[in-house]
Amino acid sequence: MGSKNKLKRFRENDTFANVIQPARQEVLDGFELKGKWNTHFGNDNPIILELGCGKGEYTIALARKNPNINYIGIDLKGERFWRGAKTALEENLNNVVFIRTQIELIDLLFEENEVSEIWITFPDPQIKYTRTKHRMTTHPFLKKYYHVLKPEGVVNLKTDSEFMHGYTLGLLHGEGHEVMYAHHDVYKNAHSPTEVVSTQTFYESKYLETGKAITYIKFKIRY
Repeated sequence: MGSKNKLKRFRENDTFANVIQPARQEVLDGFELKGKWNTHFGNDNPIILELGCGKGEYTIALARKNPNINYIGIDLKGERFWRGAKTALEENLNNVVFIRTQIELIDLLFEENEVSEIWITFPDPQIKYTRTKHRMTTHPFLKKYYHVLKPEGVVNLKTDSEFMHGYTLGLLHGEGHEVMYAHHDVYKNAHSPTEVVSTQTFYESKYLETGKAITYIKFKIRY
C-alpha cells in the first residue's frame, strides 16, 4: 500500500465513530471504557472480540449475522481495519467497534468477565523460538483471555499454520484446559461448525485456492 493511501486511511479512521485509538499510556493509566462497553454500545448484549482482526472480515461477517451481539476487532494496524470500519458504517452495523492498540493490553481494555467469546484468526505463528512470547496462545496470553472472559467464555483459533495448531493443542492439553473441538483441516470435515467454514478472510480464500489446509480449535480456559 502506498504511503499516501495509508495516510488517507489514518485520517479517515480519525473521523469514524466506530474506531477507538487510545494512546498506550491512556490504556495503562486506566482506560475509560473498561467495564463500560455495554454502556458504549447502549445495550447489554454479549461482547465478542476478534484479536489481530486485519481487515475485519470476521468481525463484519459475524456482526451481519448476529445483530444482537456486539463485536470488537482489535489490531495495531489501523490501515488494515479501515476497510472493516468503513464497511460497518456503510451498512449501519451499530454492533461493531474497532480498537487500534496492542493485543497484550487486552486485560486493561476490558473488565473481568466482560467478554463472552474471543476469535483469533490467522495470527502470525511466530515460529522462531526467540519469538515464542509473541505467540497469541502462550500461557501469559491465555491468562489475559481468562481474566476478561465470562466463566463459560470460549476462544476460537483459526489458522493455516500446522505449527500454531499443534503448539496450541499441546499447551492446552498440558495445562488442563478444555478442548471443545479441534481439526487440522476444517473444510474437509463435514462436522465443522458453520461459523468456521461459512466465513473466510481475504488471505484464507487465497490459501484455500492453493489447497492449503485450514485448522481450527475451540476451547475453554480452565484455571
